[in-house]
Amino acid sequence: MRDREVSSVELVELYLERIDRLDPELNAFVTVCGEHALDGARRADAEPSEAPFHGVSIPIKDLTETAGILTTYSSRAYADFVPEHDAAVVRRIRDAGFVVIGKTNTPEFGTVGVTESELNGACRNPWDTTRTPGGSSGGAAAALAAGLCPVAQGSDGGGSIRIPAACCALFGLKPARGRVSLAPFGPGSMGLSTPGPIARTVADAAALLDVMAGYEPGEPFWATPPVRPFLQEAATPPGPLRIAVTVDPPVDQPVEPERAGAARACAELLAELGHHVVEGTPPWRDEAIVTEFTRVWQAGPPLRAGDKLDLVEPLNRALAEDALATTSVELAGAITRLQSYARRVIAFWTDVDVVVTPALSRAPVPVGWVFEPEDPHEQFDRGFAFTPFTPVVNVTGLPAAVVPFGWDTENLPVAVQLIAGPEREDVLIRLSAQLEQARPWADRRPALAS
Repeated sequence: MRDREVSSVELVELYLERIDRLDPELNAFVTVCGEHALDGARRADAEPSEAPFHGVSIPIKDLTETAGILTTYSSRAYADFVPEHDAAVVRRIRDAGFVVIGKTNTPEFGTVGVTESELNGACRNPWDTTRTPGGSSGGAAAALAAGLCPVAQGSDGGGSIRIPAACCALFGLKPARGRVSLAPFGPGSMGLSTPGPIARTVADAAALLDVMAGYEPGEPFWATPPVRPFLQEAATPPGPLRIAVTVDPPVDQPVEPERAGAARACAELLAELGHHVVEGTPPWRDEAIVTEFTRVWQAGPPLRAGDKLDLVEPLNRALAEDALATTSVELAGAITRLQSYARRVIAFWTDVDVVVTPALSRAPVPVGWVFEPEDPHEQFDRGFAFTPFTPVVNVTGLPAAVVPFGWDTENLPVAVQLIAGPEREDVLIRLSAQLEQARPWADRRPALAS
């Protein structure tokens, strides 16, 4: 586009055609704003700019506010909500020249690691449409994997960027706490959630993170600005790193052999690439973390739903009822214990640069699997069973990335998670780019996409 080989209008029309043709099978988009996007594309073509993504199309997750564009949070409580203002991250994305083409599917309030809701329906994985693309940024990942957009915005409060990236053979980066603002809303008492990029390549994700990152007035958490753009890190060799590999999750959940095997194979490759690799598990095994994390997490649904709690789904209603029955002392105690737990876990990175884990405990689960039990609490527990390696990163505030690492015998993506020390996205990007060069993934697409 920068060389005028393709216009912004042509690009928008390309994606609108692909969305119209392929998305009925996926349900990745909940809102497609074609005329809005074409208007923005015409302006981009008429007004050249030095903005890094001038005229490039992008979708926004439906948990993120977009001025003048329907934002439902996949909840009947917000079925007709059209925000008057952009969230800060959307403003930064628009300022970088992006043209918003629509909103991507998500579970109600982003509560679980699959993308299914009563309002917007189930989103399906392009690699196997009987299975989930993960969640809560599942629509973003499904759209990207199917070629319905070139890059996507997501958010991650318990793995919601990394889970879909793992399910859809994409690169997903959960930034460090405070790197990307959630303004105008606060990040909550623990700062669990953060916006971040999902991309086909490490360089794309790094460039999008450069756009997203930055301080907003009044931030309660703030990461130290990087010494240079993250995009430059994607072209920088990582040098020899100290890397620990583990297949033991923070909670007692079995890990499928193919998922554990990918982490071990990645460790072997990293050793061949010159890194010092050892087996080692952070001191994160603590069954109480599920209870404490849930006690903080369950405050989200009642805060979102307000006086419309009767309109939300059974899972979120059950979480809200538990939250309303939790005393302020119990909540404060959970936060304090999680913070103490985080200090203990983070200390492990004093002696290593990166920890490698499986991204998930099992293959992408069938659509509907999480909601098979009637008890909403059992449904929530199934989410932890599927994604035992991801929530600890949100509790600690560490940056983490998911890197595709092959396909299993059913042609489903397999991925590994890389966790770096505090504020070290630069290390993650360098190492991920090295893995991408050694084991490329971006050229392999699901049959549906081609």
